[in-house]
Amino acid sequence: MYSVIEYFNDVEGNICIRINRLSHRLWVRRLFSVVSRLGDGGFWALMSGALLLFQGSSALPLVLQTGVTAAVGVLVYKSLKNRLVRERPYINHDRIQCGTAPLDQYSFPSGHTLHATNFAIMFSQFEPLFIPIVVPFALLVAVSRVVLGLHYPSDIIAGAAIGTALANASLAIF
Repeated sequence: MYSVIEYFNDVEGNICIRINRLSHRLWVRRLFSVVSRLGDGGFWALMSGALLLFQGSSALPLVLQTGVTAAVGVLVYKSLKNRLVRERPYINHDRIQCGTAPLDQYSFPSGHTLHATNFAIMFSQFEPLFIPIVVPFALLVAVSRVVLGLHYPSDIIAGAAIGTALANASLAIF
């Protein structure tokens, strides 16, 4: 039986192959590997520190709110990944080169993109001066995941949608 996941793997496979060709250039693979690793949390921790530096102790509740929202994001994406078990593009398509080691086994949705979108929205709301920094970085994180052969475009779209929903819900509740 041909599953929905297999259908999307086939449909998006050629797109992934084309985009992944960029990573055959060493400098591109290194650049996006660094961006991806910074998206693991280091960049967002730095932005939390910058927020505290800019706004002082009044930013502490905002940093905590961002952390709690990120923790909810981890629960959401890990639950989905473990239920949907979509293999990563480099596993399904032998012409896709894995540009960096994945943090976990499955690809749907992209946790990196979920968090990048979530953090970019929240930090932009808390400190508008951060917009020219966090928005381009979030976009680079999302692109890096496809370039490195770790995600399909639909993984990125789903991660961004969930990250947007989490950020907006968090901002509305608190």
